[in-house]
Amino acid sequence: MILKSLSLLNYKNFDSKSFIFNNKINCIVGNNGIGKTNILDAIYHLSFGKSYFNPVATQNIKHDAEFFVIHGDYEKENKTEKVVISLKRGQTKVIKRNGKAYEKFSEHIGFLPLVIISPADRDLIIEGSDTRRKFIDSVISQSDKTYLSTLINYNKILAQRNALLKYFALNHTFNKDTLEVYNTQLNDFGTVIFEKRNAFLEAYIPIFKARYQAISNGNEVVELHYHSDLFEDNLNSLLQKNLNKDKTLQYTNVGIHKDDLHFNIATHPIKKFGSQGQQKSFLIALKLAQFDFIKAQSNVNPILLLDDIFDKLDENRVAQIIKLVDDEHFGQLFISDTHAERTENAVKQVHQSYEVFRL
Repeated sequence: MILKSLSLLNYKNFDSKSFIFNNKINCIVGNNGIGKTNILDAIYHLSFGKSYFNPVATQNIKHDAEFFVIHGDYEKENKTEKVVISLKRGQTKVIKRNGKAYEKFSEHIGFLPLVIISPADRDLIIEGSDTRRKFIDSVISQSDKTYLSTLINYNKILAQRNALLKYFALNHTFNKDTLEVYNTQLNDFGTVIFEKRNAFLEAYIPIFKARYQAISNGNEVVELHYHSDLFEDNLNSLLQKNLNKDKTLQYTNVGIHKDDLHFNIATHPIKKFGSQGQQKSFLIALKLAQFDFIKAQSNVNPILLLDDIFDKLDENRVAQIIKLVDDEHFGQLFISDTHAERTENAVKQVHQSYEVFRL
């Protein structure tokens, strides 16, 4: 799959900008604040229907403009695909594929597989479990449509159960039968999600470890562990056991919405004991393993976005990453950097065609 061209209108800091891309490597270089990351974000937007960096949709409209439009022309499986995303202030966002609007954005997820590696990924290490769950969910959702709908249903029932617990507390009442209805539904949806997350991670973790070994030259040992309440018991039983706690706190304390990933280096948490370079290598390995997994599931080369990839990495690790992508295994690659010469020297080591865009 190749992104042939990109057009932006009133997107973030761009009035109007168009690009025709190289089929292999595209380097977007320029000073900080000039919009390099915004171009990568527009490409991400075309795949996921939202910004990677700013979830508030209207804040992606250029200041003083009334709307934005992102237009991408793709070549996928020998077909031309045109994807347009537009948003006007006060209206809902529209995603069109070949002129036809999607009824549900979730129908578009996975059609244009993409992986982004960015400094913002550090949130996976330093933020709470919600960030890591979203990472798992985004990878699985790109290749499993039913997973996303099951997750949406689980979260809907969870919100309703929490609202009911608050209602009971405020009104000094309790109805076991009503709560049981929500428990049953949470158990049904939650069990499916847990089983799919567990199966995904069993396949994903060995790929991740191999990627990290390649980046670090085999000098460090890393671990990735999946933690879930459902390893202890089925969700229905857990909800019964935690009922008094739920009633006191007025929200649901057990379930797949509490799942987490633990990141370790040499058996210690990488958040506390990993250097900046080790943490960045860990995150890059996570994302390259994501690439491998999505490719295996979809039989399509995802687009790979490398935002500010050279920051906080020594030359040896950068060389290892460049070597990894010098391979037909990877498809189209987009790199942003502040140093044009550094980027060009790096990609010259790769035996692939490339284009440098200077902003």
